[in-house]
Amino acid sequence: MLEKIGTNAGHIWTVLENGEASLKAVKKATKLTEKDLNMALGWLAREGKIDLYDVEGEAFVRLA
Repeated sequence: MLEKIGTNAGHIWTVLENGEASLKAVKKATKLTEKDLNMALGWLAREGKIDLYDVEGEAFVRLA
């Protein structure tokens, strides 16, 4: 399971190398399930690799 989370985190990282994105856009670009997306985002957040923030009710993420 940890290997899968790490791989998914890598997919998210690749998307975010192009700049910040909404969580909806990241999910669409990576084709991850909600569960897999959230676990990978948690991994990246715990390591301090990403910043999560809210703009007018929509969640966004960017590389830290």
